[in-house]
Amino acid sequence: MAHQEKETSGLEWRITLGDGSSKSLVPETGPISRIWMGLKGLMAGLVLKVWKFLNKAWDIGVDDPRKVIHCLKAGMALTIVSLVYFTRPLYEGVGGNAMWAVMTVVVVFENTVGATISKSLNRVIGTTLAGFLAFGVHWVASQSGQKFEPLIIGASVFLLATAATFSRFIPSVKARFDYGALIFILTFSLVAVSGYRVDKLFALAHQRISTIIIGTCLCILVTMFICPIWAGQELHALICRNMDKLAGSLDGCVEEYFDHNGELKDSDKHPDKKLLGYKCVLNSKTTEESMANFARLEPAHGRFNFKHPWQQYLKIGASMRSCAYSIEALNSCIDSENQAPEFIKKHMSNVCLKVSSNSSCVIKELAKTIKTLKKSSSIDFLVEEMSSAVQDLQNEIKSLSNLLSPAELLLPGSKETEKTTSTIHLLEVLPVVSLASLLIDISSRIQDIVKTVEELANVAEFKAEADDKAKQNQANINRIVPSQQNDDQQTMKALERV
Repeated sequence: MAHQEKETSGLEWRITLGDGSSKSLVPETGPISRIWMGLKGLMAGLVLKVWKFLNKAWDIGVDDPRKVIHCLKAGMALTIVSLVYFTRPLYEGVGGNAMWAVMTVVVVFENTVGATISKSLNRVIGTTLAGFLAFGVHWVASQSGQKFEPLIIGASVFLLATAATFSRFIPSVKARFDYGALIFILTFSLVAVSGYRVDKLFALAHQRISTIIIGTCLCILVTMFICPIWAGQELHALICRNMDKLAGSLDGCVEEYFDHNGELKDSDKHPDKKLLGYKCVLNSKTTEESMANFARLEPAHGRFNFKHPWQQYLKIGASMRSCAYSIEALNSCIDSENQAPEFIKKHMSNVCLKVSSNSSCVIKELAKTIKTLKKSSSIDFLVEEMSSAVQDLQNEIKSLSNLLSPAELLLPGSKETEKTTSTIHLLEVLPVVSLASLLIDISSRIQDIVKTVEELANVAEFKAEADDKAKQNQANINRIVPSQQNDDQQTMKALERV
């Protein structure tokens, strides 16, 4: 029979059953306690999420302080434009349409000067063109009588809105005038269907255009004279960074592939972020195009003139992406299941590393040319060295046929020789041949990058680099050119063992 006992060490009740087992009795909490515990958990979770959000926001601000400066500039512009409400002469001049100036600042203010100018022009031109067209359509409709007035207005709204919406699908229009087409549709529809008389409609359009001009001019002045961020400089820096990442990815992939049994030290290995730097090049096309369009509208600033050939940067970016696709295929060789024997890798490693090293030197020199806006005095020599290394690689590929041909072995105790077929199969050599072919293809695509950079240097009139620096650049091109005699001897010994 079960009996109850109370433990003296606490407030816990236990029930001892007849079979000797015991069961504790926990007093049930009331509904108020459960609600309080739930609220405490909810508040703790909310505080934790807010804390994580603030930490993330802090990291974003520390990583790029220009974002914080942009937010302060936006707040400053809105504060200044709000003075239109508090200044009686300005408010009476624009009437109740002062709100359009505030709305213009909100939608037009962008991070870079070029983007702000582009949106400002789109808004002013779209509003002005739509306003005059709507004014003309409204006047024609009012002269046609009450019977045909709604038909004319409805047909004009349908036709122009349809045409403007379709224009947003055209790539060239979408890249530069997408926002302007949207403003045109909005303004024309609002003005055309309004019920005002023609004279009052003209006054209303004049006030709105005036407030929009006030807002756009204020945005341009703030972005241009207070800690400006130029789209041209951003595009210039982006191309230079992508070139450095491309060179790092090329070196890292080849060195990682020829890491013989983990012989490379941890300090010599490239991190995954550097190996995959080519992906930044592949994903930067949209950014480059938008920055180039914005940079064309910016005034002369820094080292860049008003007519700086920004479109040439797009050609350089396209050439780099063509090279990055080959590096992506090269990177896939590292994790491929089909790997060549180690002695074949050793036989090809030196010449492959030489090609990758010389190719990356060419890319780095091109990045230096763009960064300094000076013509390189050693680029021709570096390209020649890269071509020479590629020729050596082609010769090594041809020499691989000797590894696949029948080898003559001396029979023991006899002076006669017997031909025997090597055990090296063609499939074992293909991985290295594929990698070597990709390196040759990459070198040819790098020459395309050289041509586009030279075109930029000629059009932008880059200055010539000092000749005394050419010798220093030439001294750094043969960093990885070890002798191949030891590796060839090891290969021959391996064949003899076979």
